[in-house]
Amino acid sequence: MRISKSKLDLALARKCWNQRVLRENCNISAQTLINVNAGKSVLPSTVGKIAHALGVDVAEIIEKEN
Repeated sequence: MRISKSKLDLALARKCWNQRVLRENCNISAQTLINVNAGKSVLPSTVGKIAHALGVDVAEIIEKEN
């Protein structure tokens, strides 16, 4: 699954968080967050952790498939 960078940034802005705070709150590695920002695919469980930490549904942060 791929996380939309723009949707992730919007969700971070709503929480007034930066990416370091996100990483600490969802317990993912720095490399995983680098992969997310690079548009790489990550495990569904990782997407779930990020969505849960941000208090949003997974569908709100993933890229739409064509």
